Amino acid sequence: MTSKLDRTFAQLRQHAEKALITYVMAGDPSLQDTEQLVVELEKAGADIIELGVPFSDPIADGPVIQQAAERALRSGTSLRAILSMIARLRAKTQIPLVLMAYYNTIHAFGLERFFQEAAQAGVDGLILPDMPPDEAGPLKGPAAAAGLPLIFLLAPTSTAARRTFVARQSQGFVYYVSLTGITGAKLLNLADVEQNVEKIRKVTSLPVAVGFGVATPEDAAKVAAIADGVIVGSAIVKQIAAYREKPEMVKHVAEFVRSLKTAMRMAQPKTR
Repeated sequence: MTSKLDRTFAQLRQHAEKALITYVMAGDPSLQDTEQLVVELEKAGADIIELGVPFSDPIADGPVIQQAAERALRSGTSLRAILSMIARLRAKTQIPLVLMAYYNTIHAFGLERFFQEAAQAGVDGLILPDMPPDEAGPLKGPAAAAGLPLIFLLAPTSTAARRTFVARQSQGFVYYVSLTGITGAKLLNLADVEQNVEKIRKVTSLPVAVGFGVATPEDAAKVAAIADGVIVGSAIVKQIAAYREKPEMVKHVAEFVRSLKTAMRMAQPKTR
């Protein structure tokens, strides 16, 4: 079955464009703000939006996203409230929305119930940063029944066998983690990224999106020349944090996202 993610990447490929995948912590600083951000980020050029589900122990995340999760939890954000927000957004947005959640959150909600309600709300995919595909057996049946792609993370330290396994288990796109460690780290090594993206492409026809370490329009342009998608998380969350008490927050973040997409469009893509 063709998913909205599949269709989005196919449409971008037809126009020789790469996907800008933006990450926002749902509920930071409030769900009302998140709802406005999704609408405006789509207008600003985002192609896919990842919505983080706040969790009290986000092991894969650095301080920027940890603090965003704390703010979201303090504002009363819950998984049920996020799904309700997504259902509202579906009346006014077309952009694919991917949830990024830790396993405990959806387990507590109830796996089958979660996938059914997520699909009904209009969720287009799920990323579980703490759930490798070889441990995701209990999720695959309910996810397939709901038509929700499971997107798995692939680390730069993966062996060839591991790279093949993870890439072939993933759906929608392969999320290549360009740096070891937590989100928000620095020092992106583009030569390593290019080498690993090419290795992934040898074992899957899925698009490869690169995340971790993309902080500026210049970074986004360089990664867009290599990969099929560019994931920007901590840099956006930093902008939200800096402007969260100001009325121009949504406008400011949208302008930053517009600058990322503009830079990506100007990037000279390498032949695939």
